[in-house]
Amino acid sequence: MKIKMTSVYVNDQDKALRFYTEVLGFAKKADFSQGRYRWLTVTSPEEPDGAELQLALNNNPAAEAYQQAIFQQGQPAAMFYTDDVRGDYERIKARGAEFTMPPTDVTASTIAMLDDTCGNLIQLVQLARYSR
Repeated sequence: MKIKMTSVYVNDQDKALRFYTEVLGFAKKADFSQGRYRWLTVTSPEEPDGAELQLALNNNPAAEAYQQAIFQQGQPAAMFYTDDVRGDYERIKARGAEFTMPPTDVTASTIAMLDDTCGNLIQLVQLARYSR
């Protein structure tokens, strides 16, 4: 069994697509509409056939309430792993992203948190490397 798709709710799909591609550096994978419904996904350019992230419109009251609640609690809607959290922090910050937490060492990892401008907090994670 594999994880192939996961979703984050966004309050504006066009704005989210710009942020996730131009600021974070992901690549658009799918973008098609049927009536008012739009299926929009991005993926890592490092793994174009890997897991996709759906940028799902929060046009459902339950989705909007969930998105707002976890944001207000400071919980990330998604976590992205990196081998260089400090380098990614500098690159993404230079592209205009607002971080709510700079790279911070915590147990077994270094994390940073940013606002995706579409109603979510996103956490970047670099796992600590241990020598045995």
